[in-house]
Amino acid sequence: MFKKILIANRGEIACRVIKTARQMAIATVAVYSDADRDALHVEMADEAIHIGPAPASESYLVADNIIAACKQSGAEAVHPGYGFLSERASFCEALESQGIVFIGPKPKAIRAMGDKIESKKFANAAKVSTVPGYLGVIEDADHAEKIAGEIGYPVMIKASAGGGGKGMRIAWSEADVRDGFDRARSEAQNSFGDNRVFIEKFIVDPRHIEIQVLADAHGNVVYLGERECSIQRRNQKVVEEAPSPFLDEKTRKAMGEQSVALASAVEYQSAGTVEFIVDADRNFYFLEMNTRLQVEHPVTELVTGIDLVEHMIRIAAGEKLAFAQKDIALNGWAVESRLYAEDPYRNFLPSIGRLTRYRPPQEGKFGSHVIRNDTGVFEGAEISMYYDPMLAKLCTWAPTRIEAIDGMGQALDGFVVDGIEHNVPFLAALMKHPRWREGRLSTAFIAEEYPDGFKPMTPDGQQTAALSAIAISATLIEANRRERYADRLRPAALPLPEDWIVKLGTNNYIPARLLEGLATIPFEMDIDISGTKLNVVTDWRPGDVIWRGAVSGIPITAQVRPFLNGLRLDWQGLSVKTRVFTPRQAELDRLMPIKLAPDTSSLLLCPMPGLVVAIAVIEGQEVKAGETLAVVEAMKMENVLRAERDLTVGKINARKGESLAVDAVIMEFA
Repeated sequence: MFKKILIANRGEIACRVIKTARQMAIATVAVYSDADRDALHVEMADEAIHIGPAPASESYLVADNIIAACKQSGAEAVHPGYGFLSERASFCEALESQGIVFIGPKPKAIRAMGDKIESKKFANAAKVSTVPGYLGVIEDADHAEKIAGEIGYPVMIKASAGGGGKGMRIAWSEADVRDGFDRARSEAQNSFGDNRVFIEKFIVDPRHIEIQVLADAHGNVVYLGERECSIQRRNQKVVEEAPSPFLDEKTRKAMGEQSVALASAVEYQSAGTVEFIVDADRNFYFLEMNTRLQVEHPVTELVTGIDLVEHMIRIAAGEKLAFAQKDIALNGWAVESRLYAEDPYRNFLPSIGRLTRYRPPQEGKFGSHVIRNDTGVFEGAEISMYYDPMLAKLCTWAPTRIEAIDGMGQALDGFVVDGIEHNVPFLAALMKHPRWREGRLSTAFIAEEYPDGFKPMTPDGQQTAALSAIAISATLIEANRRERYADRLRPAALPLPEDWIVKLGTNNYIPARLLEGLATIPFEMDIDISGTKLNVVTDWRPGDVIWRGAVSGIPITAQVRPFLNGLRLDWQGLSVKTRVFTPRQAELDRLMPIKLAPDTSSLLLCPMPGLVVAIAVIEGQEVKAGETLAVVEAMKMENVLRAERDLTVGKINARKGESLAVDAVIMEFA
């Protein structure tokens, strides 16, 4: 076994590898760029070595810098994580030439499977079912348009060296092909240093289901069940689960055996994932094989009890697999939610800045539930524009799917993130979505269920009552504390009023009456809210972000943040400003004017901090609705800003190559 390994990565996956290495008594070496000097993985590792400037192309993607760090530290092996150099055969060969072990497959397998074009050719030769498409290199937009017409719309344009949704575009028309081809090539070049793309038929409403395999250097290959990864946005997975609610045992076995056969054919070693799309009739088609550890590997670990990182290390050290296919069983259900630094209310645009507060739920086993959080950040950390915006991967396990989903909902409600925008509200709302809970999924789920994007939600009747109960309890506890301050000039002498009004949002006034109980800690009181009697119990204290308690026996975890004369409550994807008034105060509040947001319809604002890649118009140009105005790159993704209506360009304030802050004015319209 190795005595010291280097992790050629950053963020949560570097921290994940370090945890397993510690358990195996293996020393670890972290590498870091200028932007990651104070990162969590640097703190966790036994050693840390600087490898270059902030851009990945000058640090984490420079193989020579990684090898130099190995020699400097004496590391015997390198774990590449995912992304960056994890699927570069040349990197594997360079390590081997220096006597350093690559914790992953051999160059032959990486070349055969790591390149999407070559992998499809190989799969076709091996008689594996694949999606119809053109596997040659496409030279220009005209060529792409011709091929798409021959295949038939819709088509998928994909970067050959791609991954993580980068360099992928769906095209429904000739215009989509030309624009998508240019964007896919540009993203592929920036993310992977390889601008080759290919085109294949896009199967409408497919499921994305993948098989995890493990193979050693002695010819032993097993599959560890499947993962359902159909909840995606912009081809980027958002929520994964294991097993799939759609597969039957027959299909699972067929997909698993085909994956094992493919891995055996390329003499695969290490952990790998064979990805399929599955149609409504459970017909499955090979997409690609990821010759690395997947982001969503924790759900497989939770349902199998097998540490994939540990076995990657053991296989790289020459050990045989300690189990056979007959020894593998799937136990219970696991769900993973990817927490991203992005604003769900602004079309999930990236967000950067400092994590002023970061408090994930406690990990461990709680009754029949398990909570796991793989993260690479901490409170006070800086979220950079240079890398993927993932903050954490929150996982829950339970005996059944619905229990795992409900556990995830509770855990998300208690996940505190401040200082940046994040997608926790969207994830929490998703856990309550009927179609998700029923398992009726496809890769088009988010586009179909949120066609206009994720908007602030309005609470239903039960949620309104619960939010009102939380607001009253917190307000009364805070007021009771104030009344007990020493040296108050005028201590309260009057009894607590019975009648109150809870204002939710801008104009929803909810009548409430206190029935029985005391506003002490712990708090327990019967409250009539809009004619319904509720029993409210909590041990919340002023200043706590998390409100935990029960409303009429139903456990609730919510987040409480003060603002001027009120409290903002976040629960189940809702974010509601509340104020608790006496009836007279509520009467006066109804008379207050409402401040309107400024009109910005004549401006194109930068939706996120980012780099201007292109300005597609000139001053004075007339533009039709839907035409491209500018392209802004942030966190490795290019965002095309289009005209929302017919307009004339007035003044252009930004230039190509300029870095802009959020809401900076890119151009003005006449």
